Amino acid sequence: MSTLRVTAEVLTVHEHPNADTLELAQVGLYRAVVAKGAYRTGEAAVYIPEQAVLPAALIEELGLTGRLAGGEANRVKAVRLRGELSQGIVCRPKALADVDLARAAAEGTDFARRLGVTKWVPPIPPTMNGDVEAAPDLLPWVDIENVQRRPDIFTPGEPVVLTEKLHGSACLLTYTAGEGRVHVSSKGFGAKSLALREDPRNLYWRAVRGHGVAEAAARLCERLGATRVGVFGEVYGAGVQDLTYGADGRRESLGYAVFDVSAEVDGAVRWLDPAEVLEGELPLVPKLFAGPYDIERVLEFASGRETVSGRGLHLREGVVIRPATERYSPVTGGRAIAKAVSPAYLTRKGGTEFE
Repeated sequence: MSTLRVTAEVLTVHEHPNADTLELAQVGLYRAVVAKGAYRTGEAAVYIPEQAVLPAALIEELGLTGRLAGGEANRVKAVRLRGELSQGIVCRPKALADVDLARAAAEGTDFARRLGVTKWVPPIPPTMNGDVEAAPDLLPWVDIENVQRRPDIFTPGEPVVLTEKLHGSACLLTYTAGEGRVHVSSKGFGAKSLALREDPRNLYWRAVRGHGVAEAAARLCERLGATRVGVFGEVYGAGVQDLTYGADGRRESLGYAVFDVSAEVDGAVRWLDPAEVLEGELPLVPKLFAGPYDIERVLEFASGRETVSGRGLHLREGVVIRPATERYSPVTGGRAIAKAVSPAYLTRKGGTEFE
């Protein structure tokens, strides 16, 4: 899940092909359905992204009472309106009536706190929860921005690699050399530098033990001469999320696939290609494409059927985009990495989003 920011953006407005009273306001590569004539190309407005939770007063002001997602009808979610995908909300809240939105857009001002908008936090099922302990040595995972929101992370023609994004739950493991200490955590707990104490009922520990992840991390740590190694994998299957890939997260057949690796060598943490360092050691997420970056090709690969099971059992969540050679991005302020998500995944019925 990417970071939540509510910002002013300069819009590009398009006709809605199926409605005379609606238009499409474009932010990055996202499009949000808006009332016709409400905005013009080149004007600035506030953009509230998906997964944002709105306060009741703002919902009422925007005329969205009863129309948002979640049990309290307060969460922004992608929807199709008259056949067109609408992602996020474009608006001009009264609370920002005195703000120069064009200037705020240029400065990248975040209005989330001022508007009372928060980030939706998925519930934690019992199998993904447990007793935790402080783990300051845990190697952290990073939130990935959507390439449609930040299309300038990559440059056209840049060599990139696309891997399939799996709909499961992220499992973070850090192996520390010397003492042989193993920390296991989820994305949510890991963001707080907390690790889960070992419990045979816990989903992440079952995946780690069932697939020999700690042992593979120890071998990699020795080969690299590393102080610490982080192995980041997706645990998936029935009982984890609504997309199962033919695995069962409630049994020994729970699915697990590595999507990233980091290592601390000579005091510096660097990111490694899992296919180069763990091929044959652990299951890896499928690689779908390697070649020049083209946003249209990326979006094509984001849709379709999953390839994990080899049987195309259900829709694909999306793809993760990385440069062929790991690099820094001034756009993200960190790694050059992004995701693209399938519209069918965003608008599916009965989906789960446990973290």
